[in-house]
Amino acid sequence: MLEVTALGWTLTIGVIVALLALDLAVGVFRPHAVGFREAAVWSVFYIAVAVAFGVVFGQVAGWDFGAQYFAGYIVEKSLSVDNLFVFVIIMSTFAVPEKYQQEVLTFGIIIALVMRVIFIALGATLLNLFSFMFLIFGLLLILTAIQLFRHRDEDPDVEDNALVKATKRFLPVTDDYIGGKMITRVDGRRVVTPMFVVLIAIGSSDLLFALDSIPAVFGVTDEAFIVFAANAFALLGLRALFFLVKGLLDRLVYLSAGLSVILAFIGVKLILHWLHVDINTSVPEIPTPLSLVVIVGVLAVTTVASLMKSKRDPDTKAHAGSLRARSDDRQKR
Repeated sequence: MLEVTALGWTLTIGVIVALLALDLAVGVFRPHAVGFREAAVWSVFYIAVAVAFGVVFGQVAGWDFGAQYFAGYIVEKSLSVDNLFVFVIIMSTFAVPEKYQQEVLTFGIIIALVMRVIFIALGATLLNLFSFMFLIFGLLLILTAIQLFRHRDEDPDVEDNALVKATKRFLPVTDDYIGGKMITRVDGRRVVTPMFVVLIAIGSSDLLFALDSIPAVFGVTDEAFIVFAANAFALLGLRALFFLVKGLLDRLVYLSAGLSVILAFIGVKLILHWLHVDINTSVPEIPTPLSLVVIVGVLAVTTVASLMKSKRDPDTKAHAGSLRARSDDRQKR
């Protein structure tokens, strides 16, 4: 079992808060359109920081835990790319001006991080109290994988989001983005802007992604510290990654299918772990190194196959995938 001192937690949280403050300063206090070069530099920086943390952590805690961190980081990073699909859909649906997109992304990352901290604490507590939660998490991931694969060629319906609908129904919303503000006054009346609605949409999508990603990362490690670090470092580079790959996202046509395979694999891993611990120790478990190989292999095959498909058929567009059919698709049936 991994034992992390108070100093270890403090240093890790301190680094993450400092990086978050840096992201906030760049994304919110200096709104501007981000070019490819700037996005590439920041993306490399955040990945380098995450890798450096993993190397130091592996040397201090042992490479068994180091491998768990890197497996968790890769899982969360791959899921965060799918999260970017949804961010792109939200940005285009609400026509967010390019100079405000950084601000939206930064707040989206903060919301996602808060959501994940809550679910990590809840998930760790449940797993410590009830070992059968490994079975529940495993079944949840397999169900999610099946739904994602079934609707891999669809996008989530942002306008059908219950919180977005409620916001538009009960709050006065302006037609225009007013200086990037969320709440303002028009003719003496307090109103919200489309920026507020966008953050509601992103926050609710972050909640759904947290429900999937936390069981997924607990599938490669049951150490709360590693789960937290992997999630935090995977999310911190999301703003820069968005601007780096948003032109590439449309070409990752098999990403949703690949993620569904990864989620199903981790779900099986969790169920085998529960059977090994609670039912019969002769039931084999999937070791972390093998998990790491499978996850990286699926992502590599998915990426190469997607790029080849896009090259053969340039009109093919990727989709974020959805856990349920869109409302207009249901009406057609």
